[in-house]
Amino acid sequence: MDLTAMKLAFPGLLAEKLPSGSLRYRVRVEGDKTRRIPLTVTPDHPQFMEIYRAARAGVKLDPEAPPEDRAIRGSIGWLAAKHLAATEREVKAGSVSALTLKKRRSVMKVLTDLYADYALDIPPAKLVDLRDSLIETPAWADSVIEGIRAMYRWGAERRLCSINPAIGISRIDRGKGGAIPWTANDLRKYREKHEPGTTPHLALTLFMFTACRISDAIRLGRQHETTMEGVRALRWQPAKKGSAEVTIPMLPPLYKATRAAKIEGPTYLLNYRGQPFSTPDSLGQMFRRWCRDAGLKDRSSHGIRKAAGHLLAQEGCSQYQIMTVHGHTQAKTSEVYTKGVERWKLARDAMAALETMEW
Repeated sequence: MDLTAMKLAFPGLLAEKLPSGSLRYRVRVEGDKTRRIPLTVTPDHPQFMEIYRAARAGVKLDPEAPPEDRAIRGSIGWLAAKHLAATEREVKAGSVSALTLKKRRSVMKVLTDLYADYALDIPPAKLVDLRDSLIETPAWADSVIEGIRAMYRWGAERRLCSINPAIGISRIDRGKGGAIPWTANDLRKYREKHEPGTTPHLALTLFMFTACRISDAIRLGRQHETTMEGVRALRWQPAKKGSAEVTIPMLPPLYKATRAAKIEGPTYLLNYRGQPFSTPDSLGQMFRRWCRDAGLKDRSSHGIRKAAGHLLAQEGCSQYQIMTVHGHTQAKTSEVYTKGVERWKLARDAMAALETMEW
């Protein structure tokens, strides 16, 4: 190993040859030439960079320590690691979903890839730079900032930090109303491509006649069928935290589609191996492929849920009726479907009163 090149690559790193012929590594603490921290790993160790950087900052790390202990205390990487560790414990306790953990891991990776060694009081301008670097995916850029803001909020509640540099950073995604609701023509094109008896057809039917989220679609099966007052129904507790239990009639198109499937399994929707989809993401990716096959490249399962909400509203369902189908617990969540329709009905009824007026 070229020791001269190593000194250039790692300032403060000292390599000393022992009588046995092996090398001992020590790191001179930055700003204190008299203090040297011995390293317990060699440069080819996968955690060498973490341990080297910590030693330069005056901290000796155990390579087997958890991530939050390996990071430099008081750094962004340290808070991010502690936040993720806490979220993992919440998932095990059942208070946070695995999808939430997956998203937070992605956010923390984006943050720490750039700013792991920065102090917690990082200038907000740095976070704005991070947001702007993701401008091509504005929704993701805003999600990253929101995740960072949540991390700092979590840390402040536990007195791990006293500031939140992400507060006040505005959104750059002006929004396009979220997922695009499916039209009657979209539904027709999809069904023309995917015939009854196929999994793609069953998936569309399940989404349309239950308005379920994709996190529930991978779980729903015959075990959720029940009878309510002589009517065949589906009854389930949505996976999304805070959702109300849903019980809805199982309409003939859905019943027919579930019975047309060639293979019966523990769930209605089965992958090409005849097994339930393991994650919402796996079903989501497959459903988007089915949509593309039908010439619907910008459509998603959530757009069907939105379409169902709009159709229910147009058929005269109240805001609270839509709440029961969608599993919402707050009226404002379902208001998006009824607001325009109800305003039209009110206007129509009001104008009807003028029809008999003499003019």
